[in-house]
Amino acid sequence: MTIRTIAVLLTACAVAGPLSAQQPTRVNPKDGLTYVWIPPGKFQMGCSAGDAECFDNEKPAHQVTITKGFWLGRTSVTQQAYQRVTGKNPASHKGANLPVEEVDWNEAQAYCKAIGGRLPTEAEWEYAARAGSTGVRYGNLDEIAWYDKNSGNQSQEVGQKSPNVFGLYDMLGNTWQWVADWSGPYQAGAESDPTGPASGTLKQPRGGSWGSTSRLTRASYRGYVEITHRGGKLGIRCAAGE
Repeated sequence: MTIRTIAVLLTACAVAGPLSAQQPTRVNPKDGLTYVWIPPGKFQMGCSAGDAECFDNEKPAHQVTITKGFWLGRTSVTQQAYQRVTGKNPASHKGANLPVEEVDWNEAQAYCKAIGGRLPTEAEWEYAARAGSTGVRYGNLDEIAWYDKNSGNQSQEVGQKSPNVFGLYDMLGNTWQWVADWSGPYQAGAESDPTGPASGTLKQPRGGSWGSTSRLTRASYRGYVEITHRGGKLGIRCAAGE
């Protein structure tokens, strides 16, 4: 059975609820990390229904169709993987299986390109994070994420918390994740494969970090920083096409 066939079979599940089959995975030989196949589908992007903590830039909620499946890192890029590819480890909290941080947007994009991938679009990221869920988060916050109340004020090794339905770990918490899009307001109405504004001055990391409050550790929350920003809470998760 081909990846394309599997994607077709799983699309309805991705939209409607929990998957009934294990998502295909593959190991990237360049960084040694495992990547998960994310099938195409539709979802409601932006402020979750009933969420009173949304900021204005999370509105209006709108339907988005992801027309093509893609691969996404099962975890954030680890320091071991980053050093394997670049020969460097810029992280302020050292540890082979801790997420790499202290990388700006250009460095994150360069790493993903070096392993044959790219940064995910903001829509791809939120679609993958939600994994068919429509709530504020894809599970109980303490069970799925490292954030300011349980992290011990530092990053933690990847993959320790519960994954979402797609089998992705730490989509919320531990380290923020760069996405490809420039920061910009949402437009009302349905979209297919949105890529954000054509230009801008700010990029939009997603997911929250080990130092984030619960309000910032939500599937719809949108950060915004300059592309040259580095910090001990900002990391990478790469995507790739078929």
